[in-house]
Amino acid sequence: MRIFRTDGVEVQALQGLDLLVADGELMALVGASGSGKSTLLGILAGLDVPTAGSATVAGFDLLAMDARARLRYRREVVGFVWQQTARNLLPYLTAVQNVVLPMQLSEGGGGRHARRRRVAHAEDLLGLLGLAHCRDRRSREMSGGEQQRTAIAVALANSPAVILADEPTGELDSATAEQVFAAFRTANEELGTTIVIVTHDQAVASQVRRTVAVHDGRMASEVLRRTEVDASGAERVVAREYAAVDRAGRLQLPRPYTEALEIRERVVLDLEEDHIRVSPDRKDGEGGEPRR
Repeated sequence: MRIFRTDGVEVQALQGLDLLVADGELMALVGASGSGKSTLLGILAGLDVPTAGSATVAGFDLLAMDARARLRYRREVVGFVWQQTARNLLPYLTAVQNVVLPMQLSEGGGGRHARRRRVAHAEDLLGLLGLAHCRDRRSREMSGGEQQRTAIAVALANSPAVILADEPTGELDSATAEQVFAAFRTANEELGTTIVIVTHDQAVASQVRRTVAVHDGRMASEVLRRTEVDASGAERVVAREYAAVDRAGRLQLPRPYTEALEIRERVVLDLEEDHIRVSPDRKDGEGGEPRR
């Protein structure tokens, strides 16, 4: 839970959101502005602290860390990619220097051997993401997509367990956004890095195996995708949407469903042998029985 207090007014940005991300997973968080997804990302990044509850990333208890542990956590355990390219790269450094910098801050100066090792690792990351040609370019000499892919290399510099990305394709056209997402996919597949992306871009969200929707500070639903092969050998992606049930037994019905059936205040629940039937509460009159 995360509660913000301003002038005596409390705003609950997160309200008991339950989310489990598997090691090595590539997933997307979606939701309208004010839904709480960016607040969640800030907590996972170690930039904010929950008011209550628990948050654990790669074995680190985010509520129990002091300032020193939190700094180490941000440097070594998580990498972060912002939407604004200016927040990801220092404009007076080249691409390779930007990637080397997090390693230098984490390890200290070191000798010539350490410097060569850091540069070699930075070059490997840039090559992995298709950016070898940008090695000696500064951000003003790179396209928006190249800048964001360089930012991913920077986030990967210290071999983090998790990369968090806040609308990383929000300022890019669709073709360039696909290149940036391909870089995330490469990092996930080749390095095994867990990646959580907050996005409004449905093209990006539809390319991950799992998409989680956040609404009013709670996990509302998730879409799981899998690839099936039909009798002719053709592959197709099958998506299935699930409503999330929290520890208190609450679930949120998807808005398109409630609007289609004109569900407003309450529903009728019927416990069947192997499922629960949810029906609109439509009455003939006051005190009447629901219509079936």
